Amino acid sequence: MTRLDPALARTPLFDLHLELGARMVGFGGYALPVQYAGGIKHEHLATRTGAGLFDVSHMGQIVVNGPPAALEALVTSDIAGLGPGRLRYSVLTSDSGGILDDLMVLRLPEGLHVVVNAAYKTADFAHLQRGLATSCEVRMHHDRALLALQGPAAAQVLEPLCPGAAALMFMQGARLAIGGCDCIVTRSGYTGEDGYEISVPADAAIAVARRLLASGAVTPVGLGARDSLRLEAGLCLSGADIGPDITPVEAALEFVIARKYLGSGALPAPFPGAARILHERAHGARRRRVGLIVHGRVPVRAGASVQAADGRVVGTVTSGGFGPTLARPLALAMVARECAVPGTVLTVTVREQAHAVEVVTLPFVPHRYHQP
Repeated sequence: MTRLDPALARTPLFDLHLELGARMVGFGGYALPVQYAGGIKHEHLATRTGAGLFDVSHMGQIVVNGPPAALEALVTSDIAGLGPGRLRYSVLTSDSGGILDDLMVLRLPEGLHVVVNAAYKTADFAHLQRGLATSCEVRMHHDRALLALQGPAAAQVLEPLCPGAAALMFMQGARLAIGGCDCIVTRSGYTGEDGYEISVPADAAIAVARRLLASGAVTPVGLGARDSLRLEAGLCLSGADIGPDITPVEAALEFVIARKYLGSGALPAPFPGAARILHERAHGARRRRVGLIVHGRVPVRAGASVQAADGRVVGTVTSGGFGPTLARPLALAMVARECAVPGTVLTVTVREQAHAVEVVTLPFVPHRYHQP
């Protein structure tokens, strides 16, 4: 194992990762597996064909107790209309309309269960506390782990261990038991595949993970394949594809804007940056996130400049890598609106060489969520 900075935090599954032969790295202040012995490609394809188990315990899990509508002062989505057991993807926005972070909000009988990104969880927690101080209790879970079981075999693996899991549809969640352990289970994930995220008490995390791994269909998966799966699914990486200088419309995330704020008879939108975001929603933004297929085998990485046919710089790659399912390099980029039309041929500069890329409709690999 590569020598790790002793200051890195450890998830409740740290010892299990070592036992499974993981190569550990620092990520978001935590020691996490980047891959196991089989390698990133193996883990990626195993998730697409069977099921992959991911440790995402570094993510922030936050409880918001109070009127659900109160959260609408900070996020773009309809939280008041979120039914019991329903899950919603949304974004926290700044006064200028940029995205502070993306998050998942689950409505449970006792309140909202919110999951935020690891790198921003301290800032997000403080932001939620400030914004909801007069209406809600906001509490960070420090005693829970988070597992993601992703892939077409996920339901058949989880249901025998967690009765009721298979009955959940995509973006639904419930409190369910695994081996007598109280878990919060949502049918969701960030791979584009069917699957679940399972919030479990920290002291039971290894036992639950072992039970899942006991199935021959489940492969432990590290950060490397988590990123390549996310990229193929065309999903945003916070801090790269979305950030404080990128609005939801620029990020092609218009669906996070509640319909009650749109069209004739629209309600006033209370979230920060609403004026800019709603103007862009109605009239378009000057730039837009797109998918790029690379013509060739050269990998394209974040920060590479994107040029039009006449040589003008029209954008920047925000994330990129190799897509094992398609066996070719892929990228996400922010480009000028006139260049965001699928089929547009552009070039990307890599090591001072221009390489042809084509704008395509996202996702690169079709989503296979379990929907009614």
